[in-house]
Amino acid sequence: MKKTIKKTNNLQETRTSNNLTQEELADKVSVSIQTIKSIEKGKYKPSDSLAFNIANSLNKEVTDIFA
Repeated sequence: MKKTIKKTNNLQETRTSNNLTQEELADKVSVSIQTIKSIEKGKYKPSDSLAFNIANSLNKEVTDIFA
């Protein structure tokens, strides 16, 4: 069974605890800053691959960021 990622996330807290700006994270995962903003606000659900890339960039497990 494929695991899906829910809308709830703590991306902003995780990103700031890693001392990254939205722009820096966006650059790391090759998306626009608007994408990061939308994910943080819960307006956009990232694809599984993007969620894994974000988690990797922050040295976290996907489930640590996206509940």
